[in-house]
Amino acid sequence: RTFNRQKSFFGSGCVAHVSMAHPVCSRLGDHLQEAARQLDLPVVRGGTYLVMEGPQFSSLAESELYRSWGCDVIGMTNMPEAKLAREAELCYASVAMVTDYDCWHPDHDHVTVDQIIGVLSSNAEKGRSLVKSVSPRVQNDNHAKDCSCRTSLSYAL
Repeated sequence: RTFNRQKSFFGSGCVAHVSMAHPVCSRLGDHLQEAARQLDLPVVRGGTYLVMEGPQFSSLAESELYRSWGCDVIGMTNMPEAKLAREAELCYASVAMVTDYDCWHPDHDHVTVDQIIGVLSSNAEKGRSLVKSVSPRVQNDNHAKDCSCRTSLSYAL
């Protein structure tokens, strides 16, 4: 379940407001994009990700509202992961392997669990290949120590 998860490593009198202006590490994103391209995996860089509590699907009204806000992907993950990574001063990037259109799309039927499981199975191998390809790149990145993600608490309130 993605409902009511811990959203911070801080608490009990200690708070850290870290900047989430750019929640994705551009350096790690570059590595992921290059690895995906070399594996001939379709990749789109950027976009707005809306996180919703789950498990659930959006209603048509919610889906249309999210689209009116300019959201590109709706999902139940990435938060609190992105914020926790920032608090831990870790580089973070997300790969959204889309399983379905939300209910707004007039040319697609409403999604079923069987359809999602089929796409998830197909995406699993692609995800494994991507992780295998990107891991050495990240490990051999001599400039990673200079990444601003590593000092995000220096600017926290």
